[in-house]
Amino acid sequence: MSKRTVELELATPGVDSQGHPTRIPLAATASPRSAAPDLSGEHLLVNIGPQHPATHGVLRLVVELDGETVVRCIPHLGYLHSGFEKLGEYRHYNQIIPLTDRTDYLSPMANNVGFALAAETLMGIEITPRCTVLRVIACEMSRIISHMVWLGTTSIDLGAFTPFLWAFQQREKIYDLQEMWTGARLTTSLTRVGGLMADIPDGFVEKLREFTRTFPKTLAEIDRVLTRNAVWAGRTQGIGALTAAEAINYSLSGPMVRASGVPYDVRKDKPYLGYETYDFDVVVGEHGDVYDRYLVRLEECSQSNRILEQALDRLPDGPINVDDPRVILPAKTRAMTDMEAMIFHFKQVMEGVRAPVGEAYVGIENPKGELGNYLVSDGTAKPVRWRIRPPSFINLAALPKMAEGHLLSDLIAINASVDIVMGEVDR
Repeated sequence: MSKRTVELELATPGVDSQGHPTRIPLAATASPRSAAPDLSGEHLLVNIGPQHPATHGVLRLVVELDGETVVRCIPHLGYLHSGFEKLGEYRHYNQIIPLTDRTDYLSPMANNVGFALAAETLMGIEITPRCTVLRVIACEMSRIISHMVWLGTTSIDLGAFTPFLWAFQQREKIYDLQEMWTGARLTTSLTRVGGLMADIPDGFVEKLREFTRTFPKTLAEIDRVLTRNAVWAGRTQGIGALTAAEAINYSLSGPMVRASGVPYDVRKDKPYLGYETYDFDVVVGEHGDVYDRYLVRLEECSQSNRILEQALDRLPDGPINVDDPRVILPAKTRAMTDMEAMIFHFKQVMEGVRAPVGEAYVGIENPKGELGNYLVSDGTAKPVRWRIRPPSFINLAALPKMAEGHLLSDLIAINASVDIVMGEVDR
């Protein structure tokens, strides 16, 4: 064994009896960064963003520095404000679905599903078994592509380029599947109130099965290159840590709260789309730092792959839309040949689908956390109020707490670990 190999092993985390990586002590990777900063010197204010790749969107961070130590970090929002919620008040329920694509544009299909479930709850609509399973497939594909974007961009932020290429290659494969299904790669507008815009095409199941068969190999390669890498561990372990109590106090959700040891997953705790019937694990961390958030998201990709395999095995035949002409547009051939069908088609297009007076809230487990849609109806075809609970916006609130006392370079890693998308923050 060469001297270089011995040195590498000494700087690399080991593996416990169950095959999980052990953590490198901070002393072996970097000096502790949580010591109280010396406030006696002159402080410097630095703007990071809003046009900056490390902010992962048009986010402005005003950072007060003592040397290279962050004394205070203030996020400034609003540079991408699109007013989605207000726009929704002037659109029919189905016309709102394209807006949901553009909130978290890294997981559009899951956003479509979340809004459709809220509208269907408001209207008392029960979707078909085939539609239910197809929506599960859409949500888990979204989780994988979102985590792949996070993993690739965070790797670049911390100096690792190859995992970015591997992750985006897998993301492209799912984009091909989304294009097969909807004709679009990014803004899919997949759902309709009461169903879907289209059934999956011929060859989709076989191509998705091929993806689920080959995807674990890429995850294993990423794990081999990053998880026990001394540089990666030194940049992520002990950085931006939040305890379970702090994570709950900040109302965090998704991988952010699970990395702190809180096993909260909407799919398990408030099941929807039959998730309670799928066999998968809720992945939790222990230390709540950047490293644990990486491990949680990496393993969640494996769990999503398991769910996709189960969904493909149980995918039933049958219609994808409810049999209700007041909700679902009739087939074009019927609309052109049958007077009653033409009337239903005309009324839906011109007047929209009417919801009874009331309100509904539905939360789903999106890649970044709990995505909630709250709708208030006054009995018309347009919601009088549409309110989104965006996980990125809420998770971002913990950034100042996580950054204080760390180095400026650590702030980049911490901000990346939150996994924000500004379309959702500045909705």
